[in-house]
Amino acid sequence: MFETLGKKLNAVFDQLRGRGVLGEAEVDAALRDIRMALLEADVALPVIKDLLARVRARALAREVIASVTPGQQVVKIVHDSLVEALGAEAAPLNLAAAPPAVILMLGLQGSGKTTTTAKLAKRLKEQDRKKVLLASLDTRRPAAREQLAILAGQAGVESLPILAGEPPLAIAARARDAARRGGFDVLILDSAGRLSVDAELMQEARAVRDAARPAESLLVADAMTGQDAVNTATRFRDDVGVTGVILTRLDGDARGGAALSLRAVTGKPILFFGSGEKLDALEVYHPQRIVSRLLDMGDVVSLVEKAAAGLDAREAEKLAGKMQKGGALDFNDLAAQMRQMQKMGGLSGVAALLPGAGKIRAAMADAAMDEKIIARQLALIASMTREERRDVNLLNASRKRRIAAGAGQQVQDLNRLVKQFLQTRDMMRQMQKKGQKEFLKGLGSRS
Repeated sequence: MFETLGKKLNAVFDQLRGRGVLGEAEVDAALRDIRMALLEADVALPVIKDLLARVRARALAREVIASVTPGQQVVKIVHDSLVEALGAEAAPLNLAAAPPAVILMLGLQGSGKTTTTAKLAKRLKEQDRKKVLLASLDTRRPAAREQLAILAGQAGVESLPILAGEPPLAIAARARDAARRGGFDVLILDSAGRLSVDAELMQEARAVRDAARPAESLLVADAMTGQDAVNTATRFRDDVGVTGVILTRLDGDARGGAALSLRAVTGKPILFFGSGEKLDALEVYHPQRIVSRLLDMGDVVSLVEKAAAGLDAREAEKLAGKMQKGGALDFNDLAAQMRQMQKMGGLSGVAALLPGAGKIRAAMADAAMDEKIIARQLALIASMTREERRDVNLLNASRKRRIAAGAGQQVQDLNRLVKQFLQTRDMMRQMQKKGQKEFLKGLGSRS
């Protein structure tokens, strides 16, 4: 996400941080570099002009120029200005309507609208405890309604039964009636799309809007299309009335122009963004966190939330109880931790949320660490016998050859895993001993 733009901005910031004194000439030179980086990232020109004007005025303020760390101050000013451009705070989804609250999904074909509809339904069901019904109004694209029905099943929500030959407005009316009778909290209507914005598309979208009276009309826009996404959002806002935006493929957008332009140009909040292909890969759009990732400052809050969402409480309690009783870590425990890591997005998913993510990714590349390493290590553990997973001391040369061959890997790959395991076990033992000492010390201080 924003990889290219982030690298260029951070190169400018590294130069600023290295200067002890900043004057008007130095600030203007840095702003020229920032301007070029934003232009190359396909950020809308009016957004760039407004952003840089605010940054310059604040950066040349007396308290910044005269501060001990003017470079750091300017970095913070750019950070805060970007957050303001993106909307400052996360915008909540408006479901304040008599059930069923209707959400109308709008967008062009190929933007990921149908998949995003299922993602949103899954999120509402699992995180907001809402009873959700999905209905496809797309009678033009072949198998569009069948696709939504399949995705609804995968998301664990219901979809409106398909009736052949039924027009979109009739589907919308039947869906509202079914949602009301079925006691659903939310009805999500997946409208038809087109390959480009045209009069017929807008007319049908307006008709559906008037008939359905949605609480939210959400435009699904592909971040990879850059300024086309901004232009599409502007047309839908003016012709249909959009209340919010969901950006798809933001995880693959190295430039970031659409994300940085949409909020400022359309005046409509970005509510969510797609961060992968799976149905649980839909995240709330927090401007503060997005900018922190962009400027390589990390996003620890999102990392904690991912950990909490992916954590298997029973596995965690099992490991904690084992450690409290003095039990040693074994390969079964290590495998469980690896599977938790995969649920959090793997090594790159975690690294992307840490401060200095760019440098971490570079270090991972230098060390030849990729997403497949966890899968390969799990394969090695699966190739062990039950006894070997419990006792690392059983792994002699002949056993190692058998295990490596069974996993389709080399013995040195297994040796690296064993080394990692032993280091992790020793670290946990030290933590355990330290915890016991602190506990005894605390008892002594009370007596």
